[in-house]
Amino acid sequence: MQLRDIFYGLGDFIEWTFGILPVLGNIPNILFIVIGFIFFFYWMGQMNKHKKQGGPA
Repeated sequence: MQLRDIFYGLGDFIEWTFGILPVLGNIPNILFIVIGFIFFFYWMGQMNKHKKQGGPA
């Protein structure tokens, strides 16, 4: 097995995943936005908790 086979296999897999995206429609975009908001509000909660404990502003 050559390194070229690994790269071609990886490229074929990535190309196959891009073929799935039109079938999924807007679902991946909505999923990424929701996950981003969850992490954002979690981070803001952690920052608020740190500030209440007397950490630097």
